[in-house]
Amino acid sequence: MKAKILALLRKRKDYVSGQELCESFGVSRTAVWKAIGQLKKEGYRIEAVKNRGYLLAPEEEVYGQHELESRMTTEWAGHPVCYYDQLASTNLQAKLDAENGAEQGALIVADMQTAGRGRRGRAWSSPAGRNVYFTLILKPAFPVETASMVTLVMGLAVAEGIRETCGLEARIKWPNDIVIKGRKVCGMLAEMSTERDFIHYIVMGVGINVKRQEFAPEIADMATCLERERGKSVSRAELIVNVLILFERYYDIFQKDGNLGGFLETYNGLVAGKDKEVRVLDPKGEFQGVSRGISSTGELLVEREDGTVETVYAGEVSVRGIYGYV
Repeated sequence: MKAKILALLRKRKDYVSGQELCESFGVSRTAVWKAIGQLKKEGYRIEAVKNRGYLLAPEEEVYGQHELESRMTTEWAGHPVCYYDQLASTNLQAKLDAENGAEQGALIVADMQTAGRGRRGRAWSSPAGRNVYFTLILKPAFPVETASMVTLVMGLAVAEGIRETCGLEARIKWPNDIVIKGRKVCGMLAEMSTERDFIHYIVMGVGINVKRQEFAPEIADMATCLERERGKSVSRAELIVNVLILFERYYDIFQKDGNLGGFLETYNGLVAGKDKEVRVLDPKGEFQGVSRGISSTGELLVEREDGTVETVYAGEVSVRGIYGYV
């Protein structure tokens, strides 16, 4: 009920009478009073005025379970929300939950991770009070060979979610990074459990740098955060919800079509370095060419100097700009 009260107060942006809250949620005035008191203890500033009711005062966000639940407007993505102040890793928790019967759409969010991981097992710095760390559980019916495209669906959702929330020109560095002005602001990691040709579950993890922070020297020249680029604060809860709304929309199209064709033009319009020179760092041999975006099945298309087009698959391959990270 606390999340519902928050949602109503936020939507109204004016005083809401205790009687209206009682009637809206079918509870007593005492229950409303207790819920308001608990929300205040969590950090919300709610004014109570006799004969007028309750008013949620605008202020710095209170990041947590009820804030996320009160903002969630999706049909299935982000239901339920499972929020933790601290976890080893949201992906690890999501896999445990999926093994124990969690349904598709369950969202695991942490304010801090003690063992966050990126691509190829790299450590992902995950301090408290700074960033977004979440993992979405998926239980698809599509073939195993289709699963790699889920990261691209999420990448599009994150890039557009950042644009909608912050007004920043976020772009996709294929296959699993989001960049702003050539600096990395987000990484993604999808993991799955399979049995022959059947997917038990996919956990889709996302980490987004939000608050101003100091980066380790080895990544300081290639990393950034949303508040540094925007110049003002960003609501982490609003960002997560906007990303999930977009992911739900694109994922439903992807499941129906079995590929990325339904939004391929949109994706390619956000690919960082498209129609520019790139270097493909393939263990079998590096080569250079011009990025032409991705195919409907998610491979990067790189045109060589002789006009032939190489199909580059995600995995052990990395792509860099000739003169930098992007």
